Amino acid sequence: MNRLVQGDVGSGKTVVAVIAILAALQAGYQAALMAPTEVLAEQHYQKLVGWFNLLHLPVELLTGSTKVRQRRQLLSQLATGELPLLVGTHALIEDPVQFRQLGLVVIDEQHRFGVQQRARLLAKGESPHLLSLTATPIPRTLALTLHGDLDVSQIDELPPGRQPIQTTVLGGRQRPEAYELIRREVAQGRQAYIIFPAIEESEKLDIKAAIAEHQRLQETIFPECQVGLLHGRLKSSEKEAAIARFRDNETPIIVSTTVIEVGVDVPNATVMAIENAERFGLSQLHQLRGRVGRGSHKSFCLLITGTSNTDARQRLNVLEQSQDGFFIAEMDLRLRGPGEVLGKRQSGLADFALASLVEDQEVLNLARQAAEKLILADATLKELPALRAELAARYEKLTGGPVLN
Repeated sequence: MNRLVQGDVGSGKTVVAVIAILAALQAGYQAALMAPTEVLAEQHYQKLVGWFNLLHLPVELLTGSTKVRQRRQLLSQLATGELPLLVGTHALIEDPVQFRQLGLVVIDEQHRFGVQQRARLLAKGESPHLLSLTATPIPRTLALTLHGDLDVSQIDELPPGRQPIQTTVLGGRQRPEAYELIRREVAQGRQAYIIFPAIEESEKLDIKAAIAEHQRLQETIFPECQVGLLHGRLKSSEKEAAIARFRDNETPIIVSTTVIEVGVDVPNATVMAIENAERFGLSQLHQLRGRVGRGSHKSFCLLITGTSNTDARQRLNVLEQSQDGFFIAEMDLRLRGPGEVLGKRQSGLADFALASLVEDQEVLNLARQAAEKLILADATLKELPALRAELAARYEKLTGGPVLN
């Protein structure tokens, strides 16, 4: 298996992964689950421990924060095969991590990892199966072009009982209305996220920053309740403590950067307010919006923008109109272009000399079909040495290493 499963936030991708992991363990193999952040890895670990304990199957967590003694013990159990399932961050690709018989690799939010990182984890087994998961819907043409080596599956429905989220674009002057809604929801026992694009204020950029705004919100806007703070520069233990306090409703409001984007699951949260919303991509805003609407109460997403730019407003209006992640991803591709949708590190992959990902979907499909036919007829490209050499050179440039089997 070499498969990418796309599905909206909360559509059940983790359950699909768990069933695949159980199949691998039942066949006598080990499995690894890699997530991009400690917050997300920790959350997967907690969920899996709850399920796997019932089956008497041990699960361990390996991150940069794992203590030396514990690390030594779990690496030893992994090498002997005593430990069947390891959950972790990039720590899983480090050299000391050796599996006895790795049969399945699951990568969550796979677009957050580079080609090289994925290859290093896969190299720890003999051609293990790969299941990639993403809640960031990738437009179909982009998926076929960038992930041509993967079969793509979509989970295109939400779990029953999920509430549609009322999304509203607000100008800066309407901010007091946003605060009023948050106050009203908190008074009813609910919770709210307030998201900022930056940790600290910058002289160059006129954007609100999490640390300064957290202080202002706590002291002058919501002095009657506790306001939590979460951002990427906090130590791992501080992040976990901030999330735990929010989860337990000790802090009804949490101020955060996009570190909250994936993996934080608080069904009691009903408001997502995003400052400087025009600075985020549509798919990222859709991801953030997916943090609310997880319980039975009506939920709201407030996109607060300080710009009067018509194009920026037009983009944000897409979220007011649709809750469909795949439609939003397609619109993002049309409005921003592939480089922006992919992020800077990967934008080079989409710079075609002749084709456009938006206009030439049919041609790209034909090219992919032609490539598949070539591989079926001559898997090692013996008959086409020039093409083989060109592909080898490109792969080495991309991954920094020779072609893997």
